[in-house]
Amino acid sequence: MTDAVIVAARRSATGKRNGALSGIHPADLASTVLADLVATTGIDPAVIDDVVFGCVSQAFEQTGDIARTAALGAGFPEDVTGVTIDRQCGSSQQALHFAAATVASGQADVVIAGGVESMSRVPMGSTSQGKSPYGQAFKSRYPGDNPNQGIGAEMIAERWGFSRTQLDEFSLRSHALAAEATDRGDFAGQIAPVQTESGTVTVDEGIRRGGTLESLGKLNTVFREDGVITAGNASQISDGSAAMLVMTPAKAKELGLTPLVRVHTAVLAGDDPRIMLTAPIPATAKALKRSGLSINDIGTFEVNEAFAPVPLAWLKETGADIERLNPQGGAIALGHPLGGSGARLMTTMIHRMVNQNIRYGLQTMCEGGGQANATILELV
Repeated sequence: MTDAVIVAARRSATGKRNGALSGIHPADLASTVLADLVATTGIDPAVIDDVVFGCVSQAFEQTGDIARTAALGAGFPEDVTGVTIDRQCGSSQQALHFAAATVASGQADVVIAGGVESMSRVPMGSTSQGKSPYGQAFKSRYPGDNPNQGIGAEMIAERWGFSRTQLDEFSLRSHALAAEATDRGDFAGQIAPVQTESGTVTVDEGIRRGGTLESLGKLNTVFREDGVITAGNASQISDGSAAMLVMTPAKAKELGLTPLVRVHTAVLAGDDPRIMLTAPIPATAKALKRSGLSINDIGTFEVNEAFAPVPLAWLKETGADIERLNPQGGAIALGHPLGGSGARLMTTMIHRMVNQNIRYGLQTMCEGGGQANATILELV
């Protein structure tokens, strides 16, 4: 087995629901990022063995194996294949795991991993069309209401004792850090410009400046009347795409490319599908055990902010330093384009590791069905 290294990572800006990117077909949005990734590195796309892309709502405009149609739209040769995968919110992080395994095992030399989701054009729930995805055998094992992520977030807040104020404070932190990172130009080197009828989109749309606990406190709860989860302390419905170029070190040397990070450890974990959102905790423990590293060895973390209780519970259980967690903001501010989020978080973390000379970074995110990916990257 050889190493799998990432030599480039690019993403679109994240658009708000019905915002700047909503007029772009999701395949075209993905094509833009793929074409930019190739242009950034200067490689001949003919060397790409496969494109592995995550997409959650594979309905309407996101059907037809969007990885393949996006690759063709990006101008890649017809013999460059593409496959679309769904591990819910972690789909494009899983795409990296598949790409890294394919490269490390010698089945391919060059693979693009990434994802896309246009939640404006293909809303959540489009795939089920009102039909339950849970069969009778599942319902017999887990009786009661069908699992719901929002209810799961409420359950986490209750189990770990988080107040509405604590969740809103964390949300304000996310927006403040994302605004500071944007103002410093932290994201400029990772965002692929997207041309729209209204102009070029290069800035994340969801960041809100000047929020207060008072303003967040006026928002109604969404999932329980007496609950704590609101639109203000949950991730945003978004549009976006991201992609990473993965290869062997030998292929990088042959192509004259400099590896940025290597995929050090990649694991999965499952947990109770009813609470659904707690698996990042055992996934992190599993990744640390397999890697031989401690939580204090990790210089930066990306834990997806699907809902504020998710990273807060993760912090409590892992004992990680909050200053290392999502230091440029998370999905509460930057948005959560489902199938593209894992690659978006990874792209942001890779650039941070390179720019700040951070040796190890760990990313994990909750996923539908009570699952989580966890990935440790090591700076090369």
